[in-house]
Amino acid sequence: KTSENQTSSTNFILTGLFDHTKCSVFLYTLTFVFFLMALTGNALLILLIHMEPRLHTSMYCFINQLSLMDLMYICVTVPKMLVGQVTGDNTISPLGCGVQMFSHLTLAGAEFSLLAAMAYDRYAAICRPLHYPLLMKPRICQILVSGCWFLGMSDGFVFAPMTMSFPYCHSRKILNFFCEAPALLKLSCSDISLYEKLMYLCCVLMLLIPISIISMSYALILHLIHRMNSAEGSRKALATCSSHIVVVLLFFGASIYNYMLPRSYHTAEQDRRVSAFYTIITPVLNPLIYSLRNKDIIEALRRMMPSGIRLR
Repeated sequence: KTSENQTSSTNFILTGLFDHTKCSVFLYTLTFVFFLMALTGNALLILLIHMEPRLHTSMYCFINQLSLMDLMYICVTVPKMLVGQVTGDNTISPLGCGVQMFSHLTLAGAEFSLLAAMAYDRYAAICRPLHYPLLMKPRICQILVSGCWFLGMSDGFVFAPMTMSFPYCHSRKILNFFCEAPALLKLSCSDISLYEKLMYLCCVLMLLIPISIISMSYALILHLIHRMNSAEGSRKALATCSSHIVVVLLFFGASIYNYMLPRSYHTAEQDRRVSAFYTIITPVLNPLIYSLRNKDIIEALRRMMPSGIRLR
C-alpha cells in the first residue's frame, strides 16, 4: 500500500479513451487498426515522395513533412494508451507526461504553420504560375519547413515546462488518454489564470494567423477560378485545393474547439473525443486524402509495385 500511495502521489493516471464503455475491447482493437493504417499510409507516402524524382517539388515536400508529423503525432499518444489497456498500467511519470506534452505541442504547432505554407504554395502555383519556380524554389521551401518546425518547438518549449511546473495537489487522474495541457491544468490547485491567458493568446497567434493566411490564399484562388473561362482549368484547380481545405477544416476545427472555446462550452468527455479525432483520425485520413485523389502519387505507387501486380 505504501508503494501504491507513493506511485499515486508522484505519477499521473490516464483514464484512457473507452474505459467506461461496454465494448471497450472492440473499440481499442479498432484504434489499433487505425494506428496501423496511419503508420502504413504515412510511411508509404514518405517513401514514395523520397523515391520518385517527379515528386521532388515544393508541394510534395510539404506533403512529405505533413506525413512525417502525422506519423510522429499518432506515435506520441496511441502506443502508450494501447499498452496501458493491455497491461492495466495507466500511470505515466511526470517526466513521461512532460515529454508527451512537449511532443504534442511541437507537432501541433508545426502542423498549423505547415498547413498555412501549403496554402501559400497552392496560391503561388495557381495564381502566379509564371513566377512559381522563383517563389517556391527548393531553398525557400526548406526555409518554410524549418520555420514550421521552429515555431512548433517554441510552443513546446514554452508551455510544456510551464504546465508541468504547477503543483498538482488534487486527484492526479487525467481525464484524457494522453497528457494534454487543458486536461492536466484541471488538476492544478494553484492560480493558473495568468497562464490560461498566455495560452489563449498563443493559441490566437498559432491558430488564427495560419487560418488568415489560408483563408486569404484560397479566397484569391477561388476568385481566379471564378474568372476562368476554361472549365477544365477550373476543375483541376478545385481538385488540387479541395483536399487541402478538408484537412484544414478537420485539424483546425478540432484544435479551436479544445483550446480556444471557454471551458463552459465543453465537457472533459467531449474534449477527449475531439482530441481522439485530431490525434488518431486525422493521421489516418491525411494520406488517403492526398493519395487517392492525386494522379502523381498513384502513378508513383504503380511504378513501385512488382510487375505482376497492377493498380487500377
